[in-house]
Order: sequence, then structure tokens, then C-alpha cells
Amino acid sequence: MSAKDEILGRIRSALADAPVAPEVPREYRKTSDMGEAELIELLVDRLVDYKAGVDVIDAAQIPEFVAAKLAGASSVVYPHGLDTSWLSALGESVEQRVDAPGARLGIAELDETSAVVTSSAVSVAESGTIILDGEPNQGRRAISLVPDQHVCIVPVSSIVRLLPEAMPRLTITRPQTWISGPSATSDIELERVEGVHGPRTLDVLMVRGL
Repeated sequence: MSAKDEILGRIRSALADAPVAPEVPREYRKTSDMGEAELIELLVDRLVDYKAGVDVIDAAQIPEFVAAKLAGASSVVYPHGLDTSWLSALGESVEQRVDAPGARLGIAELDETSAVVTSSAVSVAESGTIILDGEPNQGRRAISLVPDQHVCIVPVSSIVRLLPEAMPRLTITRPQTWISGPSATSDIELERVEGVHGPRTLDVLMVRGL
């Protein structure tokens, strides 16, 4: 018998007379009939309250707005699956760095990169939460957590009202990043400090027709 088998055997023995766990009631809301305009309004309200910058735009405006948000950046990283046309309006002064499997940027390189541009998997309007699940257009967690500014593309079609509506849209085996505004924390005196464990600045481009 291996040590693992012995440990598991002892656990089973200890739990042999444990009471059966009761069925957990799941009577919370699972669906919503909120329309697109209401979803946009609710998500914008939550994100602005969290001190994120938010613009509601059309798909054709993405390059223009990405360039405007990155006007002060010297470099930007993007995941290998991102639509590079979204970066087409960036000036030559902004160095573009792609992060791809087999050619990943190191932490030092990411740390010296001004900003990151990603798409997103799904957004929950009621909580103001944007979720990334590591798809090629979102990249690995490190690229969205290390640079100081995150420009996040949120397709309007990916916005839902409730968390139970969001979960079926996610690839649950992928590492996920849940974002509710810029990274922030408070010390014992309730002094807000931004950028401690993620981007100091979050700019959200909510895109109709995407």
C-alpha cells in the first residue's frame, strides 16, 4: 500500500459515520431578461463607480480609441490571438510586443512595458466584473496583471446581467482573471492604494457590433 492509499483510507474511515450532506437549495436567479441598452448602462455604472475609464463605441472605432488610451505609453504588450487591426492606429513611438506560446515575455520585460491590450470572455453587469479566461485573444494571466495600464475590449454581445449566466460561457479548466475596476486595496486607515496587485489604470472599451 502506498502512502497516498493509506492516507485516503484513513480519511474514508474517519468519515464513515459522517451524516449525509443535505441538498443545497439553489433558488437564486439564474436568468435575466434585461435588454442590451440596460446591460450596457448597468455595467458602465458599476465600472465607473470602481474608477475605471469606460467608453461605449462601435467596432470600427476600436483602433482610434485604443490609440487615444495609449497616447502616453511607450510600449504595449498584446496576446498572440488579438486582432492586430485594433492596434493599427498606434504611432511608431509605441513599441508593440506580442506574447505568444513559445515566445513569452519575461516578468522583467512585462514590468517595463507600459500597457497591455486584451479582449475579454464575458462581463457581469450586476457586479461590474470583467472575466478573462486565457483564450488566445486574452492571453495568459501575467500579461494582464503586470503592466501598469490595461485596455480591455468588452464585446457588448458578451455582457450578461447575472453571474449564473456568465459561468456557462467560460472555459472552467483555464486560469481565469476576474476584474472589477483597477487594482486597489486599503490599509488599516482605509487609505486607498492603487496598482498593488495589478494595473493601476483600467480602460474599458465596450464595443457594439462585436
